[in-house]
Amino acid sequence: MGPAVVVVTGPTATGKTALGVELARLYNGEVISADSMQLYRGMDIGTATPDAEEMRGVPHHLLSCVDPREEYSVSRFVEDAAACVEDIAGRGRLPFLVGGTGLYIDSLLSGRDFLGGDPAVRAAYAARYDAEGGEALLRELAEIDPESAARLHPNDKKRVVRALEVWRVTGKTITEHDRESRLREPPYRACRIALSFADRAELYRRIDARVERMFERGLVEEVRALLASGVPETATALQAIGYKEVLAALRGDCSEAEAKEEIQRASRRYAKRQLSWLSGREDVNWILWEKEPDLSWACQLSTAFMVKYGIIDADRH
Repeated sequence: MGPAVVVVTGPTATGKTALGVELARLYNGEVISADSMQLYRGMDIGTATPDAEEMRGVPHHLLSCVDPREEYSVSRFVEDAAACVEDIAGRGRLPFLVGGTGLYIDSLLSGRDFLGGDPAVRAAYAARYDAEGGEALLRELAEIDPESAARLHPNDKKRVVRALEVWRVTGKTITEHDRESRLREPPYRACRIALSFADRAELYRRIDARVERMFERGLVEEVRALLASGVPETATALQAIGYKEVLAALRGDCSEAEAKEEIQRASRRYAKRQLSWLSGREDVNWILWEKEPDLSWACQLSTAFMVKYGIIDADRH
């Protein structure tokens, strides 16, 4: 197998950054961000991007490196993050993948292939979807790829069209591609560590407090600055939690106080989705805080996990 990678993940506001940095300091590591929004420049406040003080001298990668006008995909992340892993490991250091975007993490660690496409084929199926309806195209897909069709809803235009496009362009169904991908050996030796709070109410309290701090630090001014720099309201980056709600307030659709409350609600819902993504997985090693995160205790547990997965040598640590 390839290089070793340590993952520090979990829902928002659980201390992933602090633990990732501490472990990287202890074990000659560097951090690769696995946060789909911390990639964008000029969005430090609303994405809780770590500053120099929080990084504590540990090199960080894939932070504030993408123009917010750009689209950034999971396939591009896998390409960029894989290059970071190879570079870090090649210099004899340990890569720490730190963040809460589960799809990014899973796609990198599984060695997932991202299928090519053909814009003309996609456009043709999209036009047929609009003219004939989702039910008709889903029936067509069911004849080709019954497993994918069974998972999809006729209203899910994007995925129905994509499934038909993949079959037409590659000659294989998405189900066949997924099956082949699962049979491949994973590219990395990975240890996954996930953080959360034993009491869900404490997690939500911390999320609400984090949003309060974002407004105190100038989240509204950050959004104004992005708009002034030419980032359109329709940009993918500005659809992130925190930014779309502030945009609504700036348009006059709601008050700033209402925007703050909606960000808190959306962030709590996002945390629930992050927990659901991780729940029941045998390869996830949990660290559950009581009230205050205890980095010393978490580092001891993390060390034990890393030894268990063969990431570090027990005799040396």
